[in-house]
Amino acid sequence: MKKLICLLILIMMVSGCASMGHLDNLRTENRQNILKLNIGLTKQEALDLMGNKSATDVYQSSPVYGSIKLTVNNPYRSEILQGKDKNFEVIYYYTDVKKTHRNWWVETPTVQDDELTPLIFDEGKLIGWGWSFLQENIQKYEIRLR
Repeated sequence: MKKLICLLILIMMVSGCASMGHLDNLRTENRQNILKLNIGLTKQEALDLMGNKSATDVYQSSPVYGSIKLTVNNPYRSEILQGKDKNFEVIYYYTDVKKTHRNWWVETPTVQDDELTPLIFDEGKLIGWGWSFLQENIQKYEIRLR
C-alpha cells in the first residue's frame, strides 16, 4: 500500500503539466493575426485585428499545492517608451511558450517577455513589430528602459 501511494505521488509530480488547449489557441491566433498586420495601421485597427480575447489554462502544480490557473489577456500588456525626441507605445501579445518555470518542485506558470511579441506604434500608427525592430528603435532613439 505504501509503495502504491508513493507511486501515485511520483506519477502526479512527473505529470504535473497543464491542459494547454486555451493558451495554445490564443498563441496560435495571435501569431496568425500578426501575419495580417500592415505598417501604417492605426492603433485601433491593429487592436481590432489582434482581438481582445482572454484565455485560462489550469496547471497541476503538485500534489501538495494543487492546481494553479494562468490567465492571459489580449493584449498582455502595454507601455510607453520615451526617448530622444520620440515616444513609442508598445503593445505586447502572447505568441510563444518557452517553458514552465519551477520553484523547487512546484511548477509556476508565468509569462516571460520572450514569450511575447511587441507591436510598436508612433503617433498612433503601427511602425513595426518584433523584438529586433523594438531593439533597433531603442538604440536609435536612445530610449532608457527601467
